[in-house]
Amino acid sequence: MTTPHRPAVANLMCMMSMLVWAVGLPAADLLIGPVPPLPLTAARMAMATLCLLPVWWLLEGGAVLRGANWGRGVWIGGVSIGLGAFMLVVGQGLTDSVTVAVISAAMPVIGIGIEVVMDGKKITPNLVLGTLLSLVGGLMALGGMRGGATLGLGALLCFGAVLLFTVGSRLTVTAFPQLTALGRTTITLAGAALATGVAAAISLSLGADGPQWAILGLKEFGALVLFSIGGLAISQMLWVASIGSIGIALASLHINATPFYVMITLFALGGEWRWSQAVAAAIVGLGVLIAQGIIPLWRR
Repeated sequence: MTTPHRPAVANLMCMMSMLVWAVGLPAADLLIGPVPPLPLTAARMAMATLCLLPVWWLLEGGAVLRGANWGRGVWIGGVSIGLGAFMLVVGQGLTDSVTVAVISAAMPVIGIGIEVVMDGKKITPNLVLGTLLSLVGGLMALGGMRGGATLGLGALLCFGAVLLFTVGSRLTVTAFPQLTALGRTTITLAGAALATGVAAAISLSLGADGPQWAILGLKEFGALVLFSIGGLAISQMLWVASIGSIGIALASLHINATPFYVMITLFALGGEWRWSQAVAAAIVGLGVLIAQGIIPLWRR
């Protein structure tokens, strides 16, 4: 059973989760195109699961794995992570990355709504102001992106993907109270790997395009390792651990700082430093502190 972390530790884990996830995003650029979205998603989920499963076995023993509710893990992981990831890819294909980013910035609102409905969470002035600051910071960080958000079926699919991931993240924590963050992450990623793997196999058997093996080499394999193990396995485990301590609503505030982490990654690789995104990340951080009451609001 997971012991809740202190708020400072939980927030640090959430920040690290977003940072590790952002570091893995540039690696995806080498894979998108040569590998179609569905096989790429399936390969990513499978590699992340194969990385975490033996670690879980070694650290906690085979009895824990055998006693885990794998049926529930397959259901939650397959629907929330697997289907959500597929819907996001299809939605982005029908729209653009700007639409995906703008809709993802609304994740804190979705997280708060879930906790209000399911847990009876009270909406406080701190939470409202913190959420607004997170949204403002997230939209400021996206200000440098070209184009504008579009509506339609693609945007609806993107919203559905964010909703599924948010609900699934909460269920990953609440549905397996006896498991650690490592176990919760592994069992749901295994479900996602199974669901997307079956879907990819069916699509290929029906004549869908497969990976372009001729142009895939060692560099692309390294990118898949970074995208899968760093950007999914480690990131998701830190994310699940932080949710177990501070909840999905407060943890999701951190997602709006992701563009800043992407910028830092690209800057380390020789890209441009953007002060606008640094300021936006500071606003998101301020929102996180206010929402959790670490910075109290003065009342008359």
